[in-house]
Amino acid sequence: MTKATDKIIVALDVPTKSEALGLVEQLRDQVSFFKVGLQLYTAAGPEVVREIRATDAKVFLDLKLHDIPNTVAGAVKSAAELDVQMLTVHLSGGSEMIRAAVSARASSMSILGVTVLTSATQDTLSEIGIADKIDNQILRLGRLGVSLGTDGLVASPFEARFLRTEFGDKIKIVTPGVRPKGSATGDQSRFMTPREAIEAGADYLVIGRPITAHANPREALTRILEEIA
Repeated sequence: MTKATDKIIVALDVPTKSEALGLVEQLRDQVSFFKVGLQLYTAAGPEVVREIRATDAKVFLDLKLHDIPNTVAGAVKSAAELDVQMLTVHLSGGSEMIRAAVSARASSMSILGVTVLTSATQDTLSEIGIADKIDNQILRLGRLGVSLGTDGLVASPFEARFLRTEFGDKIKIVTPGVRPKGSATGDQSRFMTPREAIEAGADYLVIGRPITAHANPREALTRILEEIA
C-alpha cells in the first residue's frame, strides 16, 4: 500500500444502519475500507455488512471473537459468507480457539489477533490477574497468534514499532487508538496521530469519532489524509 487512502479504515461506530450507510455514501469516494464493530452489528446485524459490501467497499468486521473453538469456527464461517475482508479474534482465547478460527477462514479473509485493548492500562491487567507489563503481554500473545497462522495483529501505535521489528512484513498491523492533532482522546489510553502511527509501522489506521462525529465527516477525513500524505 502506498496511498494514504489505502491506509484508513473508517470505524462506523454508530447506533443505526441508516447512519452507517449514510457515512459510507459520503466517504466511499475517499476511502474504500469501513469497520463494523459490536455496536453497529448488534443493532443492525449481518444485513448492514451485506449492504456495505454491495457498494463494493471493504469491511473489517471487528467482533473480537472469544468463545469455545467450535463456536468461534462457526462464527468465522458465517463471516466468510458475508465476504468480509478482515475479522478479529481475541488471542487470549488460547491456541485451540485460534487454530479453529484460522482453519475456518476463507482464503480472501484475514484473521487479525487482538492482543491488549487500546483502552487498557497496567492497572487493567493487574485487575484481571496479569502481573506482567503490557508490552510483554502483547508480545506473548502476538507470538502465539502469528505462530498459529493469524494474518495480522491489532495493537496500539505504541506497540506497532516493536511488533514490526519482531515480525517484519509477515503480518499486517491494524492500529486503533489513532487521534488526529487537536481531536479528543475519548476512551483511548494509548494513542498517536495518524502520521506517527504509520511511521511506527502500522499498515492500517482505524479512525472513528474524529471523522464520524465531526460536523463535516468529508472535511475531517480530508484533513487526516492530508496529514498522512
